[in-house]
Amino acid sequence: MKDQLMKMLEEREDEMIEIRRYLHEHPELSFEEEKTAEYIANFYKGKDVDIETNVGNGHGIIVTIKGNQPGKTIGLRADFDALPIKEETDVPFKSKNDGVMHACGHDGHTAYLLILADCLIQLKDQIKGTIKIIHQHAEEQPPGGAKSIVDSGKLDDLDSIFGIHLLPMAEAGTVGYHSGYSFNGRTYFKLKIQASGGHGSSPHKANDAIVAGSHFVTAAQTIVSRRVDPLAAGVVTIGSFDGKGSFNVIKDSVELEGDIRYSNDETQEVINKEFHRIVNGLEELFGVTCELTYTPDYPPLYNDPELTQFVADTLEAADDQKIKEVKEFPKMSPSDDFAYYLEKIPGSYFYIGCTPKGVKNPYFNHHPKFDIDEDALIVAAKSVGRVACSYLDVE
Repeated sequence: MKDQLMKMLEEREDEMIEIRRYLHEHPELSFEEEKTAEYIANFYKGKDVDIETNVGNGHGIIVTIKGNQPGKTIGLRADFDALPIKEETDVPFKSKNDGVMHACGHDGHTAYLLILADCLIQLKDQIKGTIKIIHQHAEEQPPGGAKSIVDSGKLDDLDSIFGIHLLPMAEAGTVGYHSGYSFNGRTYFKLKIQASGGHGSSPHKANDAIVAGSHFVTAAQTIVSRRVDPLAAGVVTIGSFDGKGSFNVIKDSVELEGDIRYSNDETQEVINKEFHRIVNGLEELFGVTCELTYTPDYPPLYNDPELTQFVADTLEAADDQKIKEVKEFPKMSPSDDFAYYLEKIPGSYFYIGCTPKGVKNPYFNHHPKFDIDEDALIVAAKSVGRVACSYLDVE
């Protein structure tokens, strides 16, 4: 079956590219992917599978392929939302939705998985076990779609889960992997500091919110430099400080926003504790009141070491001209809500190189000029297909 699947995928490579380009032309933002979800659901109409739509807190779709023989249950996930970015690429299939762009490769994720799923459906009589295809909405915008799909209970029967991300860190044909903590977790915060304003000539009659806010900006940076293990990763970013007022008026309130990144659960706990301690200290030190919104978005992504090694071994053993190199990638600093699946289900999230041909310094994901080498789509399909077949013990 494995050889048959690989041949079917190669024969449909052009169709993958066609689907990717259609989706690229018609991007939709997180939680607004109504037409994209309809396109995906229509793709499966008339096929011998169970289709569940509107799964989770948005337009999530789960397609269940039941094999003809008993076995394990595996999940394969691809996200399908786009970003609020005005596209600056020069391609004939440029976004037709101004200000919205598939700048992270989710169009490619969806395209490869649709064709892979269709080929698996045609071969279902040879499959041992069950494959759940997870088309996930809203990866880009917290609270994201993954957690709500996990909370729905519809994946409680999974033995493992796998997914890929297109990354321009290597040329098409390269597959990357990383064991253990692999993507950072992320928390959003907003802090409103309320003081009492006054005239610049009478500071003793006022209480300056800007001074309190400025102290917070400096103090918050000591969390990473003095409280986080130097061998761990932690970042506190204050991205907005809204304190605009008049030049001779002491500001009565300011509002700050930012995000926090951490490489593991222990670091998250340290930053959480210290962050709240500093905010509480502001109230005592400056006599202000603080209103803090502190929302963990995505947890750190932890790849099961055993299954990640299984992925690497499976693909290294593949005699496939499309899969040219399998190598370990470094830990990544971005976040991805695939982490929610891996909190509950053992699995691995690995990477498909997609640097455009002839480009030495590619634009990274989320850039308005982000583009991929579409040869990466067949690499993704064959890699995930081989992993699924090997895991389900299908030859």
